[in-house]
Amino acid sequence: MTCHIARHTGAVTAEGTAQRPASIRDVARLAGVSHQTVSRVLNQHPSIRPETRARVTDAMETLKYRPNRAARVLVTSRSHTLGILTSNRMHYGPSSSIVAIEAAARAAGYSVVTTNLSSTDPEAIDAALEHLLDQAVEGLVVIAPQTRVAAAISSLAIGVPYVTLQSEDDGSHALSVDQIAGARLATRHLLELGHRRIAHLAGPQDWSEAEARLRGFAAELAAWDVPAGEPLLGDWTADAGYRAGRELLDRGGVTAVFSANDQMALGVLSAVREAGRDCPSDLSVVGFDDMPEARHFAPPLTTVRQDFEELGRRCVALLLGRLDGGARSAAPIAPELVLRSSTAPPRAR
Repeated sequence: MTCHIARHTGAVTAEGTAQRPASIRDVARLAGVSHQTVSRVLNQHPSIRPETRARVTDAMETLKYRPNRAARVLVTSRSHTLGILTSNRMHYGPSSSIVAIEAAARAAGYSVVTTNLSSTDPEAIDAALEHLLDQAVEGLVVIAPQTRVAAAISSLAIGVPYVTLQSEDDGSHALSVDQIAGARLATRHLLELGHRRIAHLAGPQDWSEAEARLRGFAAELAAWDVPAGEPLLGDWTADAGYRAGRELLDRGGVTAVFSANDQMALGVLSAVREAGRDCPSDLSVVGFDDMPEARHFAPPLTTVRQDFEELGRRCVALLLGRLDGGARSAAPIAPELVLRSSTAPPRAR
């Protein structure tokens, strides 16, 4: 039986057997160096000559070699792995945050392990954290929109640096887009257009972002000495927005709606069209998030943009800074109002 290196597949094969992933010894053989030299290259040892390093990295690329992370942990005591604990990855905001953090982590040479909470009770939180810590994560990002999850996390001794994407955190671990400022931008825009009868379609009451956006809405109305009515409560879905839109149209009197997210705003727009009314002539609508589809709504949606890419970059930078004994906190990221065709001055009556 003969054995050879399959240079284009990155696997060592034996005739009549299945391929296996390339090993560090395969890389050493192809590069013409010892496996200890390959290990030094992987660990960025300063004694390696540039030409030797180039031969080793070329061999790794040819063989499609992927270092054994568990072995590197034993050698370096560093896993270069970050953990993400999330209680909901189905909605646009949390899912976008995860994507942004993963991209920023990869750019910094880290991998990411993500665990989704099965529920928000303390036992589930403990089990999820234990799972992540078992992966030897060096730091942790907590995407916990529900206030009860954030409260449980803050009471635990996690043992590794962590950052929460939690607008209502006490600031010692938090990094977020400024939700209150974003809500004030949306509300101020409607007020500057001349609207004074503005409804707020809020998100679920146990989500910190929903609470922060409600507070921003109320604060901006108070600054203009405009009374705020009771908010309509939604669940982030377009169906909830549709029901709220029907209710507002049946009730009458409202000229504008600030929806706590774009999906619910989509439902409001659907209700307006179904009723034979016009947006923005009969009802102006502002959303929140600037999801990619928002520009294609009918009409295109005025909304508040959250820069999730910047959030991911700052989150990873803050976490890695803490690992190196650096910065402990960061200022909130400023949101941006995106003007489109779903808002206009109220129709003269």
